[in-house]
Amino acid sequence: MMHHASIRTADIYRAIAFYEQLGFEMETRFTAGVTLACWMTGLQGRIELLQVPEPHAAADAFYDEHYTGYYHLSFDLTGQVESLPVWLATLETTFREAAQAEPAQVAPLRVLLPPQQQMIGDRVYEVAFIADADGLPLEFLRMMGDDHD
Repeated sequence: MMHHASIRTADIYRAIAFYEQLGFEMETRFTAGVTLACWMTGLQGRIELLQVPEPHAAADAFYDEHYTGYYHLSFDLTGQVESLPVWLATLETTFREAAQAEPAQVAPLRVLLPPQQQMIGDRVYEVAFIADADGLPLEFLRMMGDDHD
């Protein structure tokens, strides 16, 4: 079992606000040396956010076809949502409203890849990508069933 995925961020408070909009909840705040950090749980997993004191721009892992290294986190919404397009539209509204209420902490949601169907092995999935507060790609997928999709 994986314990957590760690994400370095330029602004931990903006990152926390972003992941809270996705449904993550604060588990533990701590420091790692001089760095602010926290664990958040949600979407059946745990992430660790680490604030980088003097951040540099991150590589564009989504659009740079020559990028190598960790690419994205992927969240399986099968059994949690009935339609990825509907879920994403609701999420966009949630982010838009949060951005209007707290523009210093939350930005409108940036969709990197709108929901589309993709064959993976012998299964059909709905797949979409969004960018987190630092522009890192996050994938959301839902396996489509045989009877109602």
